[in-house]
Amino acid sequence: MSDTGLDDFPISITDDLIPSNAPKPPSTTSMDFSGLLSPPLLLQDDPTECGGQLWPGGMVLAQYLLRYKMQELKDKTILELGAGSGLVGLALALHPLRPSSIHLTDLPPILLLLRHNISLNSPLTPTSAHILEWGSPIPTSVHSPPGILVAADCVYFEPAFPLLLQTMQDLIGPDTVCYFCFKKRRRADMKFVKMARKVLEVKNVDDDPNKEVWRREGVHL
Repeated sequence: MSDTGLDDFPISITDDLIPSNAPKPPSTTSMDFSGLLSPPLLLQDDPTECGGQLWPGGMVLAQYLLRYKMQELKDKTILELGAGSGLVGLALALHPLRPSSIHLTDLPPILLLLRHNISLNSPLTPTSAHILEWGSPIPTSVHSPPGILVAADCVYFEPAFPLLLQTMQDLIGPDTVCYFCFKKRRRADMKFVKMARKVLEVKNVDDDPNKEVWRREGVHL
């Protein structure tokens, strides 16, 4: 286990979303985000699933929200799209300025991993895992609209862009704020941002002192 902050990623920020052919056993990582979480976040990964691994967008988004936005997130209902191992949502669930509830969503193969990581951390903030397939109707079990919508590294498969955008539109209410972070790996990735600007109000994050660091690495927030 290793204590990890933004300056000491458990993965390289230049890693690609291509799982290695060599099978790896699951491992558990400890992250305190440069001292922002005590006790630290514990995450088990799933190397057999792309969504079950840790990616740069999640690290950048979690660190930004923990350091600068927890007063805004306090007492809000938070929903995470494509939660994977639950990095962002669980990090927020462990902060002393707790949201009212957190709903982690992903596809069926990831559900057991999400539930395991919830139990691994035992957050005081009510936290649950749900199946949510982009482009499908929002299940009644998923709180909608949330006060805060978060998504990290969900831009990696161009045919899914319209489905992801439709789900975001279905979830975002008049007062919902969405924090969306991804690492640009292909030219097509920016196509999603252009699509989103046509139907949503999109603003770049400019108040993070670390922005030049993650922008140089192709991360967008």
